[in-house]
Amino acid sequence: MARDFEALKLRVHDVSYTPGTDALRRIGPLLLQAQDLTATAMVRLTALDNSAYTHVAGSRASLDLLSSVVSSSSLAGTDLAHALLANPYEGAQFAGYPADDEAVRAHRHAEAIPKMSGHLNDAVHQLDLCATSCHYLAHGIIEDLASAQDHKTAAVRQTAGAPLSPAQYDALTALAAGGQLCESSARGLGVTRVATEDGTRVSIATYRALAKRKLVRSDTGTSLFQGQKITVTEAGQRALAGPRPRAALSTAASTAPKAAAAQGVRR
Repeated sequence: MARDFEALKLRVHDVSYTPGTDALRRIGPLLLQAQDLTATAMVRLTALDNSAYTHVAGSRASLDLLSSVVSSSSLAGTDLAHALLANPYEGAQFAGYPADDEAVRAHRHAEAIPKMSGHLNDAVHQLDLCATSCHYLAHGIIEDLASAQDHKTAAVRQTAGAPLSPAQYDALTALAAGGQLCESSARGLGVTRVATEDGTRVSIATYRALAKRKLVRSDTGTSLFQGQKITVTEAGQRALAGPRPRAALSTAASTAPKAAAAQGVRR
C-alpha cells in the first residue's frame, strides 16, 4: 500500500488543470483512487484485527498505526472533494441573470485557484502520512513477528535443555489420561493434591514443577474444592512424544561394581 499512496501523492502533487470542466476531469479520478485506497486500508485493518497477530507483543501499536492510515486516506479524499467543491463550474445561470462575461469568469477562476491549490496540498500531506505510516507498519510487523519467534524458539530450547525426570514423565503420562487439582481438609488445614484417573500418585511438588515449565495447566475458573481439570499442554505432549528418561544410577550403586572388581584384582 505504501507504493500506491506514494504514486497517488505524486499524481496529486503534479496535477495540472484549468478551473472548470477540465479540473473535474483531472481531479475526479484522483478522488476515486483515494477512496479505493481507503477501502483497501479498511479491509487490511479488519483482517489484521481478526488475525493471530493480535496475540503478539506490539500488535496494538500496529493496529493503531493502520487505523491512522484509514483516517489520513479518508482525509485525503475529503481534501480532493473540497478541491472539486471550490472548482468554478461553467453552468448557465438562472433565467433573468446575465451570462458571465470573460472578466467575470477570469475573476471567479482567480478566486478559486488558491482555494483549490490549498486543498490539493492538504491531500498531498495526508497521502504522504499514509505512505510513511505503511512503511513503518510493515517494518514493525516484521520486527514483532521475528521477536515472537525468537521467544518461542528460546522457550523450546529451554524445555529441550532440561529433560524430564522419570517421575515427572510418569506423572505427565498419568495426567494426559486425565487428572484434577483439588483441595481437601486435613487436620483443619486446606491441602492441595493431585488426583489422576488411573490412580497414579502424583505429588503436588511434581505437578508444580511441570506447571512451571508450562507442560500442564489447570482450569483456574473452577474452585479447587470442586476440582480443577488438569490439561497437558502442547509442550507437554511434545515431551511425552520422546522416550521415557532413564533413572540415573546413584553414586554408591555405580561405584560398588568397580570397587568389587578392584578388590578381586588385589586378591
